[in-house]
Amino acid sequence: MTTRRVVFIGAAGEMCRIAIERFAKADGDWHLTLCDIRPEMLEPLVKRLPTGRVSVRRLDLFDRANLLDVVTGAALVVLGAGPYIRTSEPVITACLEAKVPYLDFDDDVESTQHALSLHEKAKAAGIPVYVGCGASPGMSNVMARDAASELDTVENIDLGWLVGDERPEVGRAVLQHLMHIAAGDCLTWERGGPVIHESYVETTSMSLGGGIGDILLYETAHPEPVTLPRRYPKAQRIRCVGGLDPAPFNGLARGLGLAIQNGRLTTDEAVDYILDVLKNRFFGNRRALKAIVGGMLAQVRRGETTWGTLIKFLVRSAVRRRYTWRGGLVARVSGTRDGRPAVAVRRTPVSGPDTYLVASMGTLTGTACAAFMLLAIDEAGRRAGAFAPEDWADPKAFYAALERVGTPRAGIVESVF
Repeated sequence: MTTRRVVFIGAAGEMCRIAIERFAKADGDWHLTLCDIRPEMLEPLVKRLPTGRVSVRRLDLFDRANLLDVVTGAALVVLGAGPYIRTSEPVITACLEAKVPYLDFDDDVESTQHALSLHEKAKAAGIPVYVGCGASPGMSNVMARDAASELDTVENIDLGWLVGDERPEVGRAVLQHLMHIAAGDCLTWERGGPVIHESYVETTSMSLGGGIGDILLYETAHPEPVTLPRRYPKAQRIRCVGGLDPAPFNGLARGLGLAIQNGRLTTDEAVDYILDVLKNRFFGNRRALKAIVGGMLAQVRRGETTWGTLIKFLVRSAVRRRYTWRGGLVARVSGTRDGRPAVAVRRTPVSGPDTYLVASMGTLTGTACAAFMLLAIDEAGRRAGAFAPEDWADPKAFYAALERVGTPRAGIVESVF
């Protein structure tokens, strides 16, 4: 078998499937080893990939011997299986042992911190460990670096993400991550140093592209405020805010997150209930139902949404009508330029089902991951250590890589002044 081999772990996940397909579109010379604990789910994808350049393997990533056998000799290992607070450590450990480059789209703070703590071990192994190479974190970090390059000093960095109505196709790992950030500690950067906030409590409005405009977003426990201060240590505030569209989804998530935090539900119970709700089954778990009702009512009382919006959401859900998907990314950086206050903004300019990059959470994350993969392969052998996106991905090179994986140039990023 050719030594030009890329291994994907968790290949059946929606985001990873898109990363695979769009990477293959850009460079069809690689042999792709697709691994998943459910290999039968990969059959439709394999039919769309270059004939003779794909192999499929069943893999339990917690089976150390099997994992080592799979990754040994690869040119790059891409981890697409979450939640990363469970999955990244064993795969990174195997890559360090086998001395093969690693890349993921980790969006959990704890596992990101652990991966970056392995910098010296990765240097000793002579390999790069690239973490957070998706949408947020990932493309958002690159956009922040791009915006910051216009300024002489950086004071505040706000990164925003919005995810639209994905019913009914939402993966379990995505929901586990949502529950992880919907309540509890939020490590962020404020007044020039790390502080702990409560996740999903503080709010701000940010203006997104694609016709979305100003929208209320919630501070969330994401890796960007943990990694970006290493590049911008003099910044006063770095935070990540995000939200779900339509707005009542935020109350639903917050209500369940608080129920988990207070011991009224387990994470698995909450995720099971969301999966039921996505299929318009609301009454299976009464404790979970009480939690989401409480979360949405509290949202209205705080003025974060209106009764009209909530009632419309409930009626549409009852008759199984989805909302048109909309979402995207924005990075807003404030500081000084030529001695005067200045703000630089980068954001995704288009959004919706008919777009290439921002048609869903899966397309945004998977396409960005495919672009990061191209950069990692282009720069093979040039660096060793553990890196967040802003450490190594040049914005212009990243945007060019997005074009290489099929993104129209006009649909990548816009500057706002």
